[in-house]
Amino acid sequence: MHRLTYGDIQQATERTAGHVRPVALAPAGPGPYELSLALEFMQHTGSFKARGAYNFLAAHRDAGTLPAAGVTIASGGNAGLACAWAARQQGLPATVFLPETAPHVKVARLRGYGADVRLVGKEYAEALAACEEFAAGTGALASHAYDHPLIAAGAGTLLEEIRARVPGLDTVVVAVGGGGLFAGIATAARHHGVRTVAVEPENCRALHAALEAGRVTEVAVDSVAADALGARCVSATALAAAQDDGVTSVLVPDTAITAARQTLWDDRRVAVEHAAATALAAVSGPAPAYVPAEGEKVAVVLCGANTDPADLVSRH
Repeated sequence: MHRLTYGDIQQATERTAGHVRPVALAPAGPGPYELSLALEFMQHTGSFKARGAYNFLAAHRDAGTLPAAGVTIASGGNAGLACAWAARQQGLPATVFLPETAPHVKVARLRGYGADVRLVGKEYAEALAACEEFAAGTGALASHAYDHPLIAAGAGTLLEEIRARVPGLDTVVVAVGGGGLFAGIATAARHHGVRTVAVEPENCRALHAALEAGRVTEVAVDSVAADALGARCVSATALAAAQDDGVTSVLVPDTAITAARQTLWDDRRVAVEHAAATALAAVSGPAPAYVPAEGEKVAVVLCGANTDPADLVSRH
């Protein structure tokens, strides 16, 4: 296992500078603590994944290891979008494997980026097996949705930007699926003495289960946010980051996730994925899983917006 370091984050920051969109921060209104929303859903491809994908391919470009066969990835959607986008920046072909359950909006956008889209199986694990077989047979560079140090380091650049926009940041709240975003953010946050709150749906608890077991373990997945947070196990890198001081792991029910997503639409006309609402659900609603202290400076990462907004109905 590659132990992610702050040096990895710094290198990723240099590679991605000028190629990814700097995150915008929005204050969430007055209260006993200072809450900001990190609007990372405005990133290229609609999610934070563009950071890691660009860093991954740029590092291979710099090393002269980009094959003519291009890049391939298995993804529930967002990582595939990011990979296809980054490949297009490098003039490379991209072949993306997704579960047949992937949201149609993501499939359509993938094809719009010029990717060869292949739908395989019902879960991410099945798409991953097909992707690995393709890479072995063609020589394509195999990327990963979350379990690669370059991918995680690219995601960690987001924390650097949040800190620059929220002086004195105490806590960052982030949703966890396979753990790439979490591992990158937690690694950067630890360097700066910032607390990380890792949030998972109650029934997509790969990180929580790994922490309880003391090792990476497979879990069943069943949540409204499973299309993005439905990894059956987290990366070893994510588990190592979660075992450090300064990390708190919490679970939220689907009801809180859907309520947080609806509130963002009602109050701000922001339509995010359930995965993005998962982070906000941890600090909102009648029974928040994480209660910030008075005066605490908290940033919640709204990580993606590749969603069908048809189920968001105005209540005003």
